[in-house]
Amino acid sequence: MRPVDLAREHGLSTQAIRNYEDAGILPAAERTVHGYRTYTPLHAQALRAFLALVPGHGHQSAASIMQAVNRGAVEDALRLIDESHGQLLGDRRTLQAVEAALRDLAPVPQERGDMFVGPLAGRLGVRPATLRKWERAGLVRPRRDPRTGYRIYSADDVRDVRLAHQLRRGGYLLEQIAPLIAQVRSAGGVAPLESTLRDWRARLSARGRAMLQGGGALDAYLRARDSGCR
Repeated sequence: MRPVDLAREHGLSTQAIRNYEDAGILPAAERTVHGYRTYTPLHAQALRAFLALVPGHGHQSAASIMQAVNRGAVEDALRLIDESHGQLLGDRRTLQAVEAALRDLAPVPQERGDMFVGPLAGRLGVRPATLRKWERAGLVRPRRDPRTGYRIYSADDVRDVRLAHQLRRGGYLLEQIAPLIAQVRSAGGVAPLESTLRDWRARLSARGRAMLQGGGALDAYLRARDSGCR
């Protein structure tokens, strides 16, 4: 099988096939007496496995998995797969925590929106220094009273503080919370984020399905290698 034959099945260039071999994603090809590469059905299965792994694991992880398999380090490849599944599980738990935090946020009455740092900290059961730390991290942006310089928290600020508080109780770091708070602000509140969360959930589901498909293709390649298929 020529490089062009292997490339044509997947709409790739022959240079891409050579690059994959050079990178260890495909097993080394045999050469003709004139130095031309020749590929086998095993190379075709390796390519199918790699391309099936990419959507679920990403290009770099998929490459590392295939490289490990092709150098005979199957356990290393399985560990990389486990790490990807662990990351997906972590992403699912983060989504669940965000959904729960948003679901538990009761609307803040407008007339009770403006608050000073002390009363707000007391309501949440945290120290005022904690709220100032969250401000430095970008989680909340209270305005200042022009006469006294005191921090004044609007209804939107109170919403952001309560959301941050719930996520912190869930064990999330400030740097993990800050992007969500920014998204709440840019969306104009919590309600518009429902569509974003649905999209996030759909992407995680698609990634999980892709991992299943990639696992099946990789298993087929491993069985072909074990059976000595050429």
